[in-house]
Amino acid sequence: MAVKLKGKAQGREEPGRAARQRPRKPALGPDALGALEKWLAEKGIQKAKVGAVDVDGVWRGKYVSLEKLRSAAKGGMGFCDVVFGWDLADDLYDNAKVTGWHTGYPDAQAQVDLSTARVIPWEPDTAAFLLDFVNADGSPYEASPRQLLQRVGRRARELGFLPRVGAEYEYFIFRETPHSLHEKGFRGLMPLSPGMFGYSWLRSSASSALLHSLVDGCSSFGIEIEGMHTETGPGVFESAIRYDDLERAADKAVLFKTVVKEICTRYGLTACFMAKHNARLPGCSGHLHQSLWTLDGERNLFYDAGAPKGMSQKLRHFIGGQVALMAELTALFWPTINSYKRTVENTWAPTTATWGYENRTTAIRVIGDSPKSMRVEYRQPGADINAYIGMAASLAAGLWGVENQVEPPPPVEGNAYLAEATPLPRNLKEAVQLLEASKRAPEILGEGFLDHYIRTREWEVRQFERAVTTWELERYLELI
Repeated sequence: MAVKLKGKAQGREEPGRAARQRPRKPALGPDALGALEKWLAEKGIQKAKVGAVDVDGVWRGKYVSLEKLRSAAKGGMGFCDVVFGWDLADDLYDNAKVTGWHTGYPDAQAQVDLSTARVIPWEPDTAAFLLDFVNADGSPYEASPRQLLQRVGRRARELGFLPRVGAEYEYFIFRETPHSLHEKGFRGLMPLSPGMFGYSWLRSSASSALLHSLVDGCSSFGIEIEGMHTETGPGVFESAIRYDDLERAADKAVLFKTVVKEICTRYGLTACFMAKHNARLPGCSGHLHQSLWTLDGERNLFYDAGAPKGMSQKLRHFIGGQVALMAELTALFWPTINSYKRTVENTWAPTTATWGYENRTTAIRVIGDSPKSMRVEYRQPGADINAYIGMAASLAAGLWGVENQVEPPPPVEGNAYLAEATPLPRNLKEAVQLLEASKRAPEILGEGFLDHYIRTREWEVRQFERAVTTWELERYLELI
């Protein structure tokens, strides 16, 4: 349902509320060109926005006319492949293989996924569609995170599993605009609310107009929020997205970030999904809840009523694979320099490859005691995760464990920070080296994607190594 803008919030337009109902699955199938015309007419669509995410999880897209949309829906469209040749600041990689000055940055072929049709609630005459990049021969473009996820999803189904995932994010909201952020040098920012007040009924009510706009806006955009509350920290919230089959769950998780950012912008606010924006405050997680079901979606294969704590053998092997590969795959879950500032002891973020039953100090937390609820909470990722890559990598590791019947180590009871377990990398450079040396990562993720991803992270490390930080200036400029 489209949401019209109404009312005012702090002198700005407020995204209105949507009907409180579970969003329906997309009405358009991948080949439903006739249904597309009917849908566009019924919704009163005048234009469309098409896009995809790059390796950093940043949305790259553009508005197109309905004539262009119809043409693209039939035969695809050109989209400059520089979106896989530059970083999140639009600086060109000097080491990319898939594109660069050596290729001339040509257009890549992009296909419109009609099953992702949505009306943008705060732009009610505009539809949104996701793109898939393909090579000239029609094969998936290996550098694309969405295609990586689809490939891992197909592998899961070949093994007889329907993967289901639900993401949850923590994020700070500031009373700042892009201009004020730069004017302040990203320091001394004003949070939406002061103080450390987790699960606050009061703070949520005080910001109810914004929170209703976020929850209802997400719902109207096909992203159902199961729960939302304040977290510990000034102006920080956590939102849990309702689980879904893998591919739709990933689309929703990646879209969620831009939905929050776009709605906050309309209030004159800025949402921050950094893993750790302030050394004195908690970091922001991006946990993934995962389970494997029968292909008909009727039975949760992680649950076995006759097994200890209801954990089936498949669940044990799934955890075994994730624990075994966690360290070498870390660069995929902690993709930025900043990711590693969140992962220190006694901060709710893991530092070792561990698992436990209902234990929030471990990297993997087993939750549930019923056929419906039994699942794995993969707690390693931060809010800066690219959900396509994180979901694909964690699922691929679990499937590898199931295929190879990998038994996990004993579960951790109590404080996992004191457990003897494989340490996780402490910085991006170390994590990239482990990923590059991994023999199993190419096997489960594909050499093409992995090569491109490693090159981009090596670039990220080099950009940081040549940077002079505020910490260095404050510590050394005057006194050394």
